[in-house]
Amino acid sequence: MKKKHHFLILFLLCCIGYSAHSQQATETRLGILPELSLHRGHTVHILSPEPIQYVDIASHHVSGDLPLENVLRIKLHEDTTQTEYLDYELGTVTIVGDKFVAQYRLTAPLWMNDTSIPAMLEIKPEHTRPLEISEIGLSRSQMKNLALGLLTKNVHKPVRSTRDYGVGIALNSISTLGDYIFLDVSFTNTSNLSYNVDELRFFIEDKKITKATNVQTVEIKPLWQYQPLAEFKKRHRNVFVLKKATFPGSKVLRVTLTEKQISGRTINLKIKYGDILKADTF
Repeated sequence: MKKKHHFLILFLLCCIGYSAHSQQATETRLGILPELSLHRGHTVHILSPEPIQYVDIASHHVSGDLPLENVLRIKLHEDTTQTEYLDYELGTVTIVGDKFVAQYRLTAPLWMNDTSIPAMLEIKPEHTRPLEISEIGLSRSQMKNLALGLLTKNVHKPVRSTRDYGVGIALNSISTLGDYIFLDVSFTNTSNLSYNVDELRFFIEDKKITKATNVQTVEIKPLWQYQPLAEFKKRHRNVFVLKKATFPGSKVLRVTLTEKQISGRTINLKIKYGDILKADTF
């Protein structure tokens, strides 16, 4: 009985030790962070592989801004007199992208050779930790890379197409990845008038509409698109990302393009659910 009791105590101690070790393993200590040295009068640009969602600068001696969505610009304040007399720590700068978090240890050395003063820093994969946030899904940079791959492909025969008033819409391809649908769409204009886009909208609606039935229409907002769609004179090609949705065969996905003018031209392209079921996967 005593042996069993001792074994149970030993087992519990091992579990507690393992738990404590696991908790310590998730910590990131200041001393092991990559160092970024700042110097008065010099700006450092930090390049992120993804759009930056959040930045935290621990020291009030350092200011920063985002001139571009994937560029962080930081600078040591000109009136920081402490750096004239001694070395000191400035804490950390934390950068969060769509899918990662990176931290750097900021320092202000007493003296730096001009050739060693950093001007630009690119966030490396080894300096990041992944963010396991399921609701984020694909990042914008990932969507952009996938869309660019679609746009580089030649179109031999569109999946669906329609034309009216000299304006056409062609669905070049449908691709899926997880919960996302990528629609590669081309717009053409054979008229002599430029097409000023009012809006492009997506709806799920009944395939056949009769007067005796109530029309059920649900609008789907695109999660992302490769480039703005404002005006095109002859051609425009774009990729739209939708959240994957299921609907019965009695319904279709309608793409509606409307023009800004009062007598604006409206074009509708209807996509069958079977087309989505046959979609390519990345």
